[in-house]
Amino acid sequence: MRWIESDPRLAALFRLILGLRRPGTGWRRISAALAYGFVCHLIFAAGVLAMIAAMFFGMSQSFGRVPEPWSLLVNAVLLLQFPLAHSLLLGARGRQWLSRLGPKDHGATLLTTNFAIIASAQLFTLFAFWTPSGVIWWEASGAVFWGLCAAYGAAWLLLLKASFDAGAEVQSGALGWMSYLQDIKPTYPDMPTLGLFRIIRQPIYVAFALTLWTVPVWTPDQLVLAAILTAYCLLAPVLKERRFARRYGARFDRYRAATPYALPRLRTRNRDA
Repeated sequence: MRWIESDPRLAALFRLILGLRRPGTGWRRISAALAYGFVCHLIFAAGVLAMIAAMFFGMSQSFGRVPEPWSLLVNAVLLLQFPLAHSLLLGARGRQWLSRLGPKDHGATLLTTNFAIIASAQLFTLFAFWTPSGVIWWEASGAVFWGLCAAYGAAWLLLLKASFDAGAEVQSGALGWMSYLQDIKPTYPDMPTLGLFRIIRQPIYVAFALTLWTVPVWTPDQLVLAAILTAYCLLAPVLKERRFARRYGARFDRYRAATPYALPRLRTRNRDA
């Protein structure tokens, strides 16, 4: 238990989970909170699985069947709706809109859950209903295939680790519904500086970008997807860091000065040592 309490990432998550044993009174609130949690994590899992499977096959396998040339327009809408809406919801206006969702007087509590539901639904829609072009440029085989599979899996594990370092309860949407169940105000994690955040400031975006480029099948679809979403991963954190600068002030300025943005700083030996 001591090692859990010594790590703020684990301690906050552990306390939140332990609190589920004391939900208090109010069966309607408890039922609603459990329903939110079920829907949130079901859609979250569906979105992640759809993304993993679709990209593994280079976006050549999905349920989309829109005929050309309309498929180009539909795919463009599917691709752009995620980064545009994602950035909007992360901003001040988006958070205000999310706070209006849910039961009366509890929208702010459920903010992270509602955000996770919407973002997961966006991802599922993008990857499940993309209409493949039918063109496959290159498909790995033999040792190259297994090497790319290992790299693809490692990129996803890196994304999982970065999400944990940023606050698993927030990234998964659990903070909202678990706080609502306990009838408490959500306690958000502090500015992330542990784990992968010691190395770079944006490990979540970098890890997500790596999943886009380590797939074993390459198609025009995958290239367009990887190019657009990688650009988003490089540019979107700029807005995030502006919010952090306003929220944490000089503390974030010191962290930004000491920690690189997306590429780890190469450390060299001191020649005088």
